[in-house]
Amino acid sequence: MEASITLKKVGKLIGDKTILAGLTFGVERGTLVAIVGVNDAGKSTLIKLLSGFENPNYGQVFIHGLDMEKRRRETRELIGYVPHENDLDPWLTVEQNIRFTANLYKVNTATASARIVRFAEALNLVPYLNEIAMNVSHGIQKKTMLVRELVHDPDVLIMDEPTGYMDAESIRLTWDLLKELKGNKTIIYVSNALAEIEQAHDRILVFHEGRILMDGHLDKLLESTMDYHQFQIEFKNLSAKLYKQLANVATVVSPNRLDNIFHFYGRTRNVFFDVIRTASDELMIDLNVKKLGLRDLLDSEFAGRGLD
Repeated sequence: MEASITLKKVGKLIGDKTILAGLTFGVERGTLVAIVGVNDAGKSTLIKLLSGFENPNYGQVFIHGLDMEKRRRETRELIGYVPHENDLDPWLTVEQNIRFTANLYKVNTATASARIVRFAEALNLVPYLNEIAMNVSHGIQKKTMLVRELVHDPDVLIMDEPTGYMDAESIRLTWDLLKELKGNKTIIYVSNALAEIEQAHDRILVFHEGRILMDGHLDKLLESTMDYHQFQIEFKNLSAKLYKQLANVATVVSPNRLDNIFHFYGRTRNVFFDVIRTASDELMIDLNVKKLGLRDLLDSEFAGRGLD
């Protein structure tokens, strides 16, 4: 599949600190890519580079084969960028903020109006179009920023915390729209909402200290880096002695306790029965085998040393 974005040995420094370290990778057209990692991992810096708001100290970024530094005007027209913090003009209405961007990109009035109606209806934004931007909630402001960046019909949509400040209904509407747009647009986003990432990605880039630690679909990442199952057993009474016995079972990985609940990982489901046999004389209240998720991938000590 054709690349939408290509990075070649891209690095970013702030003072003498390396924020991004020689990144080389591509993003296929029409895909939905999530970027995740601890704070200060380089995520927000990366999307600012991809959106053209910052330049790398070395290396090149290409959008549809065009060098962003040499072809800035052309590549900027291909991109819609939704930052994390509100950057709307507070004294304009919601619709005026959107139309300002439409005018900036020379979108004719009829086309802009049609797009505003389409996206505002999809996000339940119509009742707020005539409201002053500073008077609406943070969630409405975030949806306004998304519509503003869609009004010139960019090929690439880049977002920092796309559902930040939104209520549950707004989050659902936003993802319904983004999933509808996927395929026609390349969508790249940074988020700390791990449950949303699990449900909305073709690919996850896990960043750590300016480098890509893991790259792929969640199922593949779990399969390749964590051949583990997650278990928990609730006891009537999980004494310190019993916890020590269970934690010392040879096949148990990363044991921990919360009150009377014993939580652990194992490479096979047989580990569960090893623990049950060890605690066969104790009263158990509940047993649970859980599917691993993105949080387990990021938190575990055994996923490529984890993200601390």
